[in-house]
This record gives sequence, C-alpha cells and structure tokens, in this order.
Amino acid sequence: TSESEEEEEEWEPKSKIARRPRLPKKTEAKTKKAAAPRSTVARKMVKKVVIKEEMDVSLPIAPVEDNKMHLLKPKEENGGTKPKSLSRMPEVPKKMEINSFQGKNQNSLVSDEKPSTSVSVVKQEKCEEEFAFDEQVSKKIKLSSCPEGKPVKNLGGNKIKEEFEMNWDIVQALSEITDVEPWVCANLIRLFQEENTIPFIARYRKELINNLEADALREVQHALEELRTVAKKTHTMIQKLKKEGKLSSCLLKGLLNCRTLEELDHVCSPFKTGSKGTKAQRAKQLGLEPAALSLLQNPMELNLFSYIRPNTKGLANIQEVEAGVQHILADIFAKDKDTLDFIRKLCQKRYISIQSMLAKVSSKNGNEKDIDKFQLYHEFSCNIKNIQHHQILAINRGENLKILTVKVNIPDGVKNEFCWWCVNERWRPKQFLKPEFMRLLRSSVEDAYKRLIYPLLCREFRSKLTSDAEKESVMMFGRNLRQLLLTSPVRGRALMGVDPGYKHGCKLAIISPTSQILHTDVVYLHSGQGFREAEKIKRLLLQYNCSTVVIGNGTACRETEAYFADLIMKKYFAPLDVVYCIVSEAGASIYSVSPEASKEMPDLDPNLRSAVSIARRVQDPLAELVKIEPKHIGVGMYQHDVSQTLLKATLDSVVEECVSFVGVDINICSEILLRHIAGLNTNRAKNIIEWREKNGPFINREQLKEVKGLGPKTFQQCAGFIRFNQEYIKTFCSNKKNELGSCALLTKAGALGKKKSKLTSCASQQPNPLDQTCIHPESYHIAMRFLSLIGGNPNDIGKSDMQQKVNVVIQKEGLEGTAKRLNTTVHTLQLIIDGLTQPEGYDIRTDFDKPDFKRSIVCFEDLSVGAILTGKVENATPFGVFVDIGVGKAGLIPVRSITEAKLSKVKKRRSLGLGPGERVEVKVLNVDIPRLRITLDLIRVL
Repeated sequence: TSESEEEEEEWEPKSKIARRPRLPKKTEAKTKKAAAPRSTVARKMVKKVVIKEEMDVSLPIAPVEDNKMHLLKPKEENGGTKPKSLSRMPEVPKKMEINSFQGKNQNSLVSDEKPSTSVSVVKQEKCEEEFAFDEQVSKKIKLSSCPEGKPVKNLGGNKIKEEFEMNWDIVQALSEITDVEPWVCANLIRLFQEENTIPFIARYRKELINNLEADALREVQHALEELRTVAKKTHTMIQKLKKEGKLSSCLLKGLLNCRTLEELDHVCSPFKTGSKGTKAQRAKQLGLEPAALSLLQNPMELNLFSYIRPNTKGLANIQEVEAGVQHILADIFAKDKDTLDFIRKLCQKRYISIQSMLAKVSSKNGNEKDIDKFQLYHEFSCNIKNIQHHQILAINRGENLKILTVKVNIPDGVKNEFCWWCVNERWRPKQFLKPEFMRLLRSSVEDAYKRLIYPLLCREFRSKLTSDAEKESVMMFGRNLRQLLLTSPVRGRALMGVDPGYKHGCKLAIISPTSQILHTDVVYLHSGQGFREAEKIKRLLLQYNCSTVVIGNGTACRETEAYFADLIMKKYFAPLDVVYCIVSEAGASIYSVSPEASKEMPDLDPNLRSAVSIARRVQDPLAELVKIEPKHIGVGMYQHDVSQTLLKATLDSVVEECVSFVGVDINICSEILLRHIAGLNTNRAKNIIEWREKNGPFINREQLKEVKGLGPKTFQQCAGFIRFNQEYIKTFCSNKKNELGSCALLTKAGALGKKKSKLTSCASQQPNPLDQTCIHPESYHIAMRFLSLIGGNPNDIGKSDMQQKVNVVIQKEGLEGTAKRLNTTVHTLQLIIDGLTQPEGYDIRTDFDKPDFKRSIVCFEDLSVGAILTGKVENATPFGVFVDIGVGKAGLIPVRSITEAKLSKVKKRRSLGLGPGERVEVKVLNVDIPRLRITLDLIRVL
C-alpha cells in the first residue's frame, strides 16, 4: 500500500542518522551477525542477490560520504530481481546499509556489487520514489548500457575482488593467458559469477563479450578456474605455513606471485610434510645462513673458518662449511623472481628441443607390436616451439608405457650466459671478493642452475606442452562432436535401421516419420540364407512404405552394405526406389543396455534397441546422440590420456550449446533432450515433463515460471532456447475453448462460476507468436516496438512479407540508426531481425549428405594407388582427417593436403578444416597392407 511505502521512506533516513556516529570501525564479526537475521526473509525472495551481498560483507566497500548513491544501487537491483510485495523491501536496504560502512575504497563497490547493473544507470536515478517495484526490470537493458568496446566504470580499470587476493590482477592475468581484451575478461568474470551459461552468454550478451564464440568462452572459463585453483591452493599453503611458523615475508611474496600450479609446487616443495628438508634448509639449521648473506652483502668481514665445528656433521671442515654456504646461496638464486624471469626470457630466444628415444629396457622385453606403434619417435628431436600437439601426446603415452625416454635439451650457451649475468649483474657482491669467495659464488650459481633451475625449466616446458596439447585435444573433440550433433535431420520419411552381425543375424527396426517403432525383426543375411531373407526385407519395406535403409558401421557392415547394394542394383525392391547410407554406431550398444533405453523401450530386446538407435541417428541425430555419454561417440584424439574432468566438462558444454542453439519444442521433446538445455538439469527437466502431463501443453514461455524449481535465473537462461509450435497451440486453445464452452452450457448455475474461472484462466494464457523465435523474452518489448516501426504483424513472423518490411526500414535507416532509435544494441536488434524473418520451423542444421559408396570397392586389397573415391569424414585431428571410403578401414588425408582452395566456398567455415559428416572426393596415394594404413589426397569437398 502507499501508506507502507511512505513509512518506509520516512523511517530509513532516521536509521541512517542514528547509526552513523555509533558504528565501530572494525567490528566485522559483529556486523555480520547483525546482518544475518535481517536478510532471512529477503533470502527466500531474492536468493541470488542476497548470496552475492553476503559474500561482499568481508570486502572493502565505498566510504560513508557516498552512502546515499550506493544505497540506491542495490535497491534498484532488488527492484529488478523479482520483488512481489513491498513489505519485504526494507530488509534488503538495511543489510546494504550495514555493508556500506565497512569499506575504504570506492572502486571496489562498482566492481563487487552485482555486475549486471552498470554505474551509468544508477547515476540517472533521482530519488527512491522513481523505482518501479512492481515491474521486472529487463536485465538486457541494464547490461547493455555499456556499449561494445567502450567499457565505462564497471569494466576496464576496475579490479575485480576475488575471494583469494594475489599479487597479480585476475583480469590482467586472464587476458594474457587467453589473448582476450581485458574489458571482455572483466565482463566474463562477472557473467560467470552470476551463473550465466555459455549458450546464453554467446547468444544474448554479445555486446558484452565482443561477439566471442562459445569455444572461446569455454577457454576463458577454464583459464579462470585454473587461476582460481592456484589462488585457493596458495592461500591454503599460506595458512598451513603460518600455523607451523615457517612463513617469512620473502616466502609470502614468492607464494603470492605464483600464477601456475608448477610455480607454486616449486616454491612449496621444501615445506611439504614428509620431506627431510632441502640441502639449504639443513645448512640453515647448522647456522650458516649469516655466512651466505655476508658473502653477498659484506664479504670483507666474512671468515668461514670461524664456522668450523670438528664434532658436528656438516661443519667438520672448511669444505663442508663451503658446501653448506653454496647450498644456501643456490637456494636464494633459484627462488629469486628476477633470476627466474631472466632465464625464462633467455630460453625463449634460444633453440630448446625435446628429444625422445627408445628406452633400453623396452627394447629387451617389450611387446613388439607396441614398440612398432612408436616407430616415429625412436629417434625423435624437435624444437619445442614447433612440436605438434599430437606428437607431445604420443611421446607422453610412449613414456608412460616405458617404451620411450624423453628429455628436454637446453644448450650450454644458455647456462654460460646465465652464470655470467648472475655473477656480474644480479648477484654481484657489494664489495671486492677474495678469489676463494669468487670461486664459491661461481660454483653456487652453477649448482643453482644444474640442481634447481634446469629441472624446474624442464618440468615447466613439459607441463606447458602437455597442458596445451591436452586442451587442443579436448577442443578438437568438442569441435568434432558439435559437427556430428548438428548433422541435418532426415525428416518426414520411414527408415529401416540395420545393426549388422554374422552369427546372431542382422537386427532390423522400422521407425515411422515421427520416430515411433513400427516393426522389429532379425534376419540372417550371411549364413547362406540371404536369398530367402531378401523376400522378408522386401515385404517389410513395401508394407511400411520405407525406402531408406540405415546400416550401422560395426561388424559385418561391409558385407551387409554389399548385400543391399546388390539388391538395389538389380532393382529388387521395385516399385520402391531404395537408397541406403552408413552411420556410425559408436555408443549404440552401450545405450541399448542403459536405464534410459529400458525406460524408453521396456518391451524390446537390447539387441533390437541398437537397431532403433541406428535408424533414429539419421532421423534426428541430435535427439538420439544426447542419450549417449559424449566420450563414447569416439570422435576424439588421445581421449583416454587427457584430463577426464576437463574432457567431460567440455563435451557436456558442447552438447548443451548444440541443443540450446537448435532449440527444443517444449511440448513434444523428451526429458533427456530437455535436461541439456542451458539452465536446466535432470530435476528441472523432470518437473517440466510432470507439469506438461498434469496441465496439458505449454501455451507460452511465461507458463514456465509456474513449474516447480524454475526461478527467475533459470527462466532467464533457458527461455530463449525453448520453442512453441504455434499451429499446435492454436488448435489446442480453440479445442479447449469449445470444450469449456459446451461444459458451461450443460452445467447448473452453481457450477457455472467455476467453469467461468477456468475459461478466463485459459483465455489469460494467450499464445505469443514471438515464442516460436530465438528472441529472448527480455527483448519482447523491443521486438514489439520494432514491429510497430516497420508496420508488421506478429502473426506474419517468418513470411516473405515480413522480410520485405524489415529490409525497407534497415535500408532506409541502417542497422545502427534503427538500434539507436529503439534504444538497444546492434546485436540485440540483429537477433530480433533474425527471429522475425526466419521461416517457421527454421533449423540451424545444414543439408544432410548421403554417402553413396561406389559398388566396385569392396575390400582393402582391391584398393589401387591413384583410384578416385568418395567418402565421408569420420574424425578430424590436428595432423589430418580420417575418411571412411567404404573398405572397412578409414583412410587419412594428412593436414598438408587440406588447403583453402580445396574447401567449398558455400559452407561457412569457422576454421580451415573438415569435420565429421562432410562428404569428400579423394585420391588414394598409398596403401600399407601390413599396417592397414591408407593415405589419401583431398580433391574437393562435395
């Protein structure tokens, strides 16, 4: 009510004045306690905001003078989150008031508060009465008030407060690692902190990320996680060393400078439990540290003989004392940041090579077959700047199997230059050195290089090469998987899936154009009964009017293919014009015995389920392949050698991206497909299906908010990727109205009221034509303003008339001019235009390619050098592309043969390369029968 609103405004300033003089400066613990009970009500309502603010309690926030402005900002945010009732509102400002007293620096608020609200918006607010508490403020407008490439206060210079502070800035570090502009990195850190998903950011926050693609976003997210892991481990180590009383200011600085786990490991290694301490630590325990420091600072007064203790081990004679001093000096040099930076820069300028050779042990008692696999690496040497990712992974695998020994070779020139620089520049003594002390200094530098610095450099080089190779391998897997998932579906026709086999026969499954199982059977084609079974196959194809056969590429695939090709050539299936294609059956057998398959096809034998899966992979590859764990699809390289957590996270993210970008029809899609939509998970998908079964189909996107567990954040993430078939919904609504109308006429007056309320509730849930597009609900008001600007009707979405109207306005005012007029960004406007002009049922997946292998190629031995064949890309790797040419073994097109001129101009290519599913024309260059290897040359992409 308006009364309660006035009360709230009167009461708030009083509390501010009353509290200002009394609040102590550094009672953070008390303030936290005071804040906690007040936020309990607010937490239920605006869960997201309060959690963010609680994290900020421990951080420095703006000074008291600016109190009023900073109080406004969180209020505006709360207004934008989801305030249903005003009575709860005082709780949140009160909490913020407490926070705002605790700080010192002003910048931190701008960066630490909920980043979706940029500062420029706050400055426009005049007074508290202007806040519209009943309206939901559109997140898009708030975020995009900062135009692309011109980050205002909440980006560029401001540092982002992290939970664990280090001596480096996380935005700068992230920018250096990923090669992405710092303002984009700052935005991304905030977007990830707000739990935005990659598909949502990539499609609806383009102006904040400078139009980066999903792969680049994944790379930034991974790098950010790595940096945070380093920071967290560093602080754990600092706490541990503090407890043990081993933390010196020098060590603290060294720890806070670490950017990678390798550096952290190097600094921490002497303090690990269980280690008996380094040579330097043992020398320090003998009391030789003052002697070592004196040699550098004040050598004139140093007398090593005074340290000799004949009965003490380590101090018995002058040689032992010198050795102890040498160990301490070497330790100081090896942990000095400037020294390490110098040697790293030096290595960048020199030729550093990695060498592998056959291990002596393996050559005696190794498996001959395994040793032959690594034939290329028995005498291998390559510059670490030029070595390929697959070569590193191969060398690592060989080393793990104890077949190869590997070493990093740093030339002697590096050592000589480094030693000279240390003695004459960095560690040059303050005074004149006696010859014996000079000798000691030189031997200390050499000892530091040989015993500490060289092994560290080798570890760093190997670790960097391996992690880069692993990342590339995972990214390659992700790219291949995306191409496979986005294979165009074959809609509107019945298909026969064939899972080939010898002894147990070929399993058949016929599915309808809507993926329903019509018939399943087993035929024995390869046991002398082929002719009799041909009758059965012909009868089934004619009965179900099915003219497309899909053969799995497993055991007996070639024989089954030859069998069908022979019958098709003889026109055996006339009048049907039958065609066949071969599809990868990777993961089909794993899926057929999974709980999902049992739930979906309870009455079917697992062997027949795989035939159904093979047919559905052609009908709708995305819907079928999401049921299988991505790593079982088998389009990767060295997938068992890379970090399994990184692999799983990346592949799951790629699946989410593909499913989200294609979109799902909420009223017909399966639970499995739904759980891969951005923002949804197993429970939320289950709740959506339950709601659908209980209340009938969804009529518009707003109804998603009624589903249990779908809060404002989840709705924001998933809404843009969920589609509604308008024809189906209109039919449903008109039928519903007729039913309710006829029921209302039949009932008595008492029951009439109830029916009326049902009728009005149905009427209130009107279908929205924009729900069939990729436009996000947060931009609907902009879309409607754009429609009125061009004089369009929402019911004409996707028609040619709409395209003409859009073109007229854009040609007249231009994209930027129109965006300015609508007070939005170019990216949002482009998305709205795409959504309005794309034809109904538009699918981002491209045209389907059917590989029709030539009949003459049957087996490996028939191949001849120079033969021209067509095939389908099976897998892509950094060293080349594997192509299935129909002989049971894939051939390799080396990467050097794939040039830009040979790739088709029509297809939009993100990178120079081919991906799974593409059809190519190739020429056989070499056939190695003993090793079963075929080398091909790419002629063109079909």
